Amino acid sequence: MATIKQLSIFIENKSGRLHEIMELIGRANVRIIAGTVADTSEYGIFRLIASDPDKVQSVLKENNVSTQISEVFAISTNSKAGSFIENLRYFSANGVSIEYMYCFSIENHAFAIIRTNDNCAAQRVIDSCGINTLTIENLAKV
Repeated sequence: MATIKQLSIFIENKSGRLHEIMELIGRANVRIIAGTVADTSEYGIFRLIASDPDKVQSVLKENNVSTQISEVFAISTNSKAGSFIENLRYFSANGVSIEYMYCFSIENHAFAIIRTNDNCAAQRVIDSCGINTLTIENLAKV
C-alpha cells in the first residue's frame, strides 16, 4: 500500500505548549515535511509528516506527550485547483470519503496529505486512476 505514516500529537490549548512540542521534535533531528493544527476548546491535534515519524514518536513518548501514528496518502499533482478536483472526484465516484486533507505546494507541484475512510478502497482508486502518490523518502527530498 502506498501510505505514509502521520503523527497525531495531542496538545493542551495553552500558551507555549505548541512551542514546547516543537522543541521536543527538534531533539529528534528530523525533517518536518508538512503539518497542520486543528483545535477544540480544550486541546489541539497537531498532525505531522516527518522524515522519521517513529523517532519523533519515541522522543515525544519519552516526554509523556500523547501521540498516535496513522496511515495517510501523499498525493502529488500540479498546483492548479482543477488537478485537485479531478483527483478528489475519483475518490468520491468510487465511494471513498476523504476524512481530512491538508496541502502544500512548491513551485508548480502540489502535495495533498489525505486521510480516507477506507485505505484499501482508496488504494484501488489510486491504482486504477493513475493517481501519483509519494513515499516518505520522496517527500523528504522535496
